[in-house]
Amino acid sequence: MVKINRRRILTGALTLTAAGVITRILGFVYRIYMSNLMGAEGMGLYQLIMPVYALAWSISCAGFNTTVSKLTAQEQAKGEYGNMSRMLKQSVVITTGLGILLTIALYFGAELLSTYFFNDPRTLMPLQILALAFPFMAAGTCMRGYFIGLQEAKVPAANQVLEQIVRMVVIYFIAARFVPRGLEYAAAAAVIAIVAEEVFSFLFVFVAYRFHKKGRKLKKLPTLSAAQSLTLIMGMALPLTGNRVAGSLLSAWENVLIPQRLQIYGLSATEAISEFGRINGMAIPLIFFPTAVLTALSVTIVPAVSEAMAARDMRGVSSMASKALLFAAVTGMGAAALFIFFGDELGMAIYNQPIGFMLMLLGIMCPFIYMQIVLSGVLNGLGCQMFIFRNSLISSGISIGFIFFFVPQFGLSAYIFGWLVSLVVVIALGLYKIRQFMPLEMEFSRWFIKPLIAAIAAGLSARFISDRFLLDLTGLRLRLVVTLSLFGIIFLIGVLLSGCISKEEIQRLFAKQTKKSDSVEVSLEKI
Repeated sequence: MVKINRRRILTGALTLTAAGVITRILGFVYRIYMSNLMGAEGMGLYQLIMPVYALAWSISCAGFNTTVSKLTAQEQAKGEYGNMSRMLKQSVVITTGLGILLTIALYFGAELLSTYFFNDPRTLMPLQILALAFPFMAAGTCMRGYFIGLQEAKVPAANQVLEQIVRMVVIYFIAARFVPRGLEYAAAAAVIAIVAEEVFSFLFVFVAYRFHKKGRKLKKLPTLSAAQSLTLIMGMALPLTGNRVAGSLLSAWENVLIPQRLQIYGLSATEAISEFGRINGMAIPLIFFPTAVLTALSVTIVPAVSEAMAARDMRGVSSMASKALLFAAVTGMGAAALFIFFGDELGMAIYNQPIGFMLMLLGIMCPFIYMQIVLSGVLNGLGCQMFIFRNSLISSGISIGFIFFFVPQFGLSAYIFGWLVSLVVVIALGLYKIRQFMPLEMEFSRWFIKPLIAAIAAGLSARFISDRFLLDLTGLRLRLVVTLSLFGIIFLIGVLLSGCISKEEIQRLFAKQTKKSDSVEVSLEKI
């Protein structure tokens, strides 16, 4: 039976979590700077073209990233190091080729896209600049998947932080020359920073791979032929890519539809773009900020579940999934209370924009958004790529339906409610699918009731203390930091006292020695 290194899984998740938190903090500094520089309309223009970036990523490398990660974990468990190297090289060649084709297509097709799809000629220059990033993005993403599959998270973690720093440094030095020339040039400056980030990212992981390969000195020849390894790669990558491409196309359609339907609702073109910029460029990134740990968990759980499945340890897989979903539910409840009780202050302190009502509505969705992130990782580890693809189509269909039919009558509230409905449907289907593989431990009280009570108690208590005793603190930001610190402490105490997270699980988290029998089961209990 294959042994699962639970300490490596935990270390990888925590390393990616730390990198994710640092990256999110740097990202928010960047977004605050950009929102002050460009305003809501400029952020709306920038967000308008970002689905093209996501679509290019989806076509060229999204499916290959997870594929390389999963296959690397499988082949490493068998000791087939030659297969690992062959699969990585084939994946890099395929994705880089796709990236080059996409660069050519977007560069020469940007005028048609800006005129007939976005209906905004200001997107032309940013789109042509963005095209240059695709080959570097494709190759770099594949190579990061290799390190994640090895459960050596230091390289992708360091890469994640450094590429954000590169983006910030570039925008800092070029903004003064571009922004005064108009919103088109401001968006172009932001895109130049993305291109620089992707070039640096590729060079970083390429150098890291060369050192890694030289250090290990693994000369084992592949046991799979080139055709066999390519068949394995494409068999997994194609449905994953189809899922991502469909999701990106539908997301791009959503982003184009929202400003158009808001104009039918009664907003002017400028107001619609500004409102779109507030929700997509400010509010939604804020509610995704606490997901740094969950995103890391979702990434590391794919090879972990894959190895456990190879070891035929269904009990271990069930325990992983249950503990990961519990963690997502607890985190989601805490985040929901945070944005519902303190949305106004967060919007003004971070962006100096009145987005409190948006944050309150989006806050209600946090438990569902966070659970969906972890569910996706579990289902990918189980090999349910086609199921994820169908779920993605269902989710996007529901969201687009709400945007098209209800936004003209109810505004952005209808968009948010449609997103909530789609999440509930997708989560229900995902849980049903997982239970077809194994009995999943689901405790309604522990997953929902107890963290909900702890979150409400923490929100009310922190709100009361802030309004009663902290009003004399100078400055909104200082008062908010103190209030949120109190909220976090009270929520954590509530979670522990309610038994939502048991004392034994805390002890396992800090245990220095482990038993052989704990190898898989405890891997995510400790998280």
